[in-house]
Amino acid sequence: MSVGPVWKGREMDVGIIGGTGPAGRALAVRLASCGPSVVVGSRDAARGEEIAAELRAAWPGRDLALSGTDNAGAARCGIVVLATPYEAAAETALDLADALEGRVVVSMVNAIGRVGRELQAIVPARGSVAATLQSVLPGSEVSAAFQHLPARDLAALDRPLDADVLVCADSERAASETAALVEAVPGLRAVNAGSLASAGPVEALTAVLVNVNIRYRSHVALKLTGLRSHGS
Repeated sequence: MSVGPVWKGREMDVGIIGGTGPAGRALAVRLASCGPSVVVGSRDAARGEEIAAELRAAWPGRDLALSGTDNAGAARCGIVVLATPYEAAAETALDLADALEGRVVVSMVNAIGRVGRELQAIVPARGSVAATLQSVLPGSEVSAAFQHLPARDLAALDRPLDADVLVCADSERAASETAALVEAVPGLRAVNAGSLASAGPVEALTAVLVNVNIRYRSHVALKLTGLRSHGS
């Protein structure tokens, strides 16, 4: 059996729960293009493999370590990203709590709703989707990241990225593993934005960025200036 790409001294495999949506697919193909082995999860294993096959076929010149299965299979990977729609996030996580025990779970879920012609942030009872997930996954270490990256740019492997990714987490392990995952992608820089208490404002910022993109027909990404070093 061949050994896959090594990340932090071990084979790197990333599971994306709910990976068949636009954001999940975009992150899956971008990560797979950078070395990690990626598993696209879906409620139906056949659908997960169908999407993985579509992504591989879309980039025939690249050797993408990309496969598909059901969400339970994706939850068994070394690090797991949750990319479901907001409405399904907590229930999906709760159903997979046993499989996710002891793992870092990265939430890239946003709670956004349309009000008239504008997208607005929905504030969950616990302040953020990430904090809600941590409450239903007491045996996991939850972080928040990737929510504010434009999915279209993330999915376009022929375009280089140049963006910062805000990472929120309550544990050092979740923060460091998530930052390493972010920086496995050339052009992305992880910025420690504090604990999960900061995840709510970051999730809400995504609605603002989407509205800017709609208004200006653009694909803006976040880039912070003035940082001297990570963790400053």
